[in-house]
Amino acid sequence: MSTKVADHVLRRLREWGVEQVFGYPGDGINGLLAAWGRAENEPRFVQSRHEEMSAFQAVGYAKFSGRLGVCAATSGPGAIHLLNGLYDAKLDHVPVLAIVGQTHRTAMGGSYQQEVDLHTLFKDVASEFVETVTVPEQLPNVLDRAIRTAYARRCPTAIIIPGDVQELDYAPPTHEFKMVPSSLDRSSWTAVPSDDSVRRAAEILNSGDKVAILAGQGAAGARAEVERIAELLGAGVAKALLGKDVLSDELPYVTGSIGLLGTRPSYELMRDCDTLLTIGSSFPYSQFLPEFGKARGVQIDIDPHMVGMRYPYEVNLVGDAKATLERLIPLIEEGRGREWYDTVCANVTRWREVMERRAGLDADPINPEYVARALDPLLPDDAIVTCDSGSTANWYARHLTMKPGMRGSLSGTLATMGCGVPYAIGAKFAHPDRPAIALVGDGAMQMNGMAELITAAKYRHLWDDPRLVIAVFNNHDLNQVTWELRAMGGAPSFLPSQELPDVQYAAFARSLGLTGIRVEKPDDVEAAWRAALEADGPAVVEFLTDPAVPPIPPHATWDQMEATAASVLKGDADRGSMVKRGFKAKVQEFLPGRGEK
Repeated sequence: MSTKVADHVLRRLREWGVEQVFGYPGDGINGLLAAWGRAENEPRFVQSRHEEMSAFQAVGYAKFSGRLGVCAATSGPGAIHLLNGLYDAKLDHVPVLAIVGQTHRTAMGGSYQQEVDLHTLFKDVASEFVETVTVPEQLPNVLDRAIRTAYARRCPTAIIIPGDVQELDYAPPTHEFKMVPSSLDRSSWTAVPSDDSVRRAAEILNSGDKVAILAGQGAAGARAEVERIAELLGAGVAKALLGKDVLSDELPYVTGSIGLLGTRPSYELMRDCDTLLTIGSSFPYSQFLPEFGKARGVQIDIDPHMVGMRYPYEVNLVGDAKATLERLIPLIEEGRGREWYDTVCANVTRWREVMERRAGLDADPINPEYVARALDPLLPDDAIVTCDSGSTANWYARHLTMKPGMRGSLSGTLATMGCGVPYAIGAKFAHPDRPAIALVGDGAMQMNGMAELITAAKYRHLWDDPRLVIAVFNNHDLNQVTWELRAMGGAPSFLPSQELPDVQYAAFARSLGLTGIRVEKPDDVEAAWRAALEADGPAVVEFLTDPAVPPIPPHATWDQMEATAASVLKGDADRGSMVKRGFKAKVQEFLPGRGEK
C-alpha cells in the first residue's frame, strides 16, 4: 500500500519526537484520522471535548514539558475554535503547532460548506509561520519549518492541509528547480550578549545600594544563577506570575508575585529600590515597577524584540538567561552592606504573617484564602499546579509556596478563562508520573471545565500517578470582575452579569466515576484536600467560598479600601447581595491595621 500524505505527516511528527496530538475529529481531517488508524495511534490522538480545549491542552503540555505541543482540528469551525488557545500560546511564548484541515482544492473559492479563509484567520495568531500544503512535495519543508519556527520563536505556528491533499500518494521533493528540500535536525544553540554590554551592566549593578530583581519565565533554566546573583547583590527577588516556579518561595529574600495579584513586599521592593535587574520577563504593568528616573535598570532577555519596552533600562542584554548570568556574575562585587537585604527579608516575614491572619479570618461559609492556605503544606514536592483566571489567581499567587521541583502556570498574558483544567490534563500527558492540581473558579468550571472532566475520566488509565485534583472555588459569582466593578469602576455588582447558578460540581464528577467532594464548612477543608490527594484517580473538590472576601491589591491603602467598602455597601444595598454578610466589616477585617505600611 502506498504512503499517503497523511501517513507522512504522522511519521514526521514521530521523527520530531511528538508523542501525542490533542485534537477533535471532523471530516476536514478524515485523511489524517485514517492515517492514525494505520499508524496504530502513534503519536497518540488525545480527544478533547472541544477544539479550544485541545489547544489549551497543547499549551499546558508545552509549558510543563518544554517540548512542542501539537493540536489538530477540522476545517471551518474546528479551526476557528483553536484560536483562543493558540493566542494563549502566542502571548505566553509557548511552542505549539496547529494542524488543520481545509475543504478540497476543487471546491475552494466556491463558498463550499465549512470553507473559511484560513490564511486570513491564522495570519495574526500564527504570524511567524502559517502555510497551506497544496502538493505532496511541499510537505516536508512546510512541516519541518513550522516545527522549527515554533521552537525557535517560542510561538504557535499552523499548517493547513486540504482534505484531498491528505489522501494523495506522498512523493518527496526532488533535486529540481523550484523544489525545496528539508532536514530534520534542530541543533541546540545559545545566544549571549557582547562582553562590552555585560561590563556596562555590571557597573550599573555594582553601583546600586538597593537592588531589586524581577524574574520571569525566561529565567526558568537559570535557577542557581539567579540565586547566586541575588545573594551577591543583597537583592530581593520578585516574580512575574509566569515565573512563579522559577525560584523557591522558601528563600527569605524572594518577595513573591508582582502586580495587581502580587504581594506587598514585591510592591515595596520596587517602590524603594535604586537599581532594577529584570531577567526573562516582559511584565507589562509599569506602574508596579520603580518610578521612572528613580532606579537604574538592566534587562536580560533572549528576544531582541522584547527588550527595552517596559522600563527605561540603560543596558539591554540580549541572550539566554543562564549563559548571560554566567558571564555577569564574575563581574559582580561582593561585600555590600546588609541593611537593604534585611529590610527586604523583614517585609517578606511581615507579609507572611498578614497572609496567615487573613487566611484565618471567618467568612461565610468558607474563606477562599484559607482554602489555598490549607493546600500549601500538603502540596507534594513534585506537584504541578495550574490556575485559571479570576479571583482564584489571587490566592494562587499569594498563598502557594513554590518549592524546588514544583511547577506552576496560568494564562499569564491573555488571562483567558477556561485554561486551568485543560492545562492540568496537558500536564498529566507531559508528566504522567507526577500529581497535578488545578485551581478553578466556578465561572471557569461552568465555561468548559466540567466538560473536560470527561476527558480526564477517559484517559485516567494512562497516568502512572493517578492524582489529578481539580479544586472549584464555588462562590456563585464572577468574582474578579465583580471586584473590578467595585474597586475600579466605582460601581456596585451588576447581578445579571455576575451572579452564577449553583452547580453540583462534586456530584457531576461522581457521575463520571471520579472522586467528588463537596466542602461546606471550614473544619472540613484540610480533610478534603487530603482525601483528594490520596484518591486513586481524578478528584473534584468543591469548596463553597465567600464572594465577599476582597482580593486586596498590594498597594491599596486603608482609606482607599474603606472608601470602596462604603461605596459598595451603598450600591449593593438595594440588591441586598452583600449586606447580609457584613460587607464593610469584612473588607476592613481583611486589611492590615491602619498603622502598617
